[in-house]
Amino acid sequence: MIEIAPGVAIGDDEIRFSASRSGGPGGQHVNKVATRVALRFDLEGSPSLTPEQKARIRKRLGARVASDGTVRVVSRRHRSQHANRVAALGRLIELLREALRPEIPRRPTAVPAPERERRLEAKRKRALRKRERSGGGEEG
Repeated sequence: MIEIAPGVAIGDDEIRFSASRSGGPGGQHVNKVATRVALRFDLEGSPSLTPEQKARIRKRLGARVASDGTVRVVSRRHRSQHANRVAALGRLIELLREALRPEIPRRPTAVPAPERERRLEAKRKRALRKRERSGGGEEG
């Protein structure tokens, strides 16, 4: 079991790994060793998550959730397949935690009076400067 948040865990069998050759510089090592790891988590088919949790993850992760309901994470940062597997799994856990974190509603605040006055004064100065440029510099 992979612990995502308190009371939320997904089974090891719900995650699929696949390896392929990583691109980019690295010479002969890169050309012959499959170190790039793609992790797939079937969000829609997961028995570990409630429908509400699935909906929240789908909404928060947006484009990361494929049309078939899977979440895909790729890691190719490290030179070993094992390190990339660990990195991809860590990234998935981080994404799911972030998606399941409850949203804190924004508390609307008013603009402070001195700040509002400063903005209006700057607008007056700009307007005056433009008026003087056009030759109509008298106040009115």
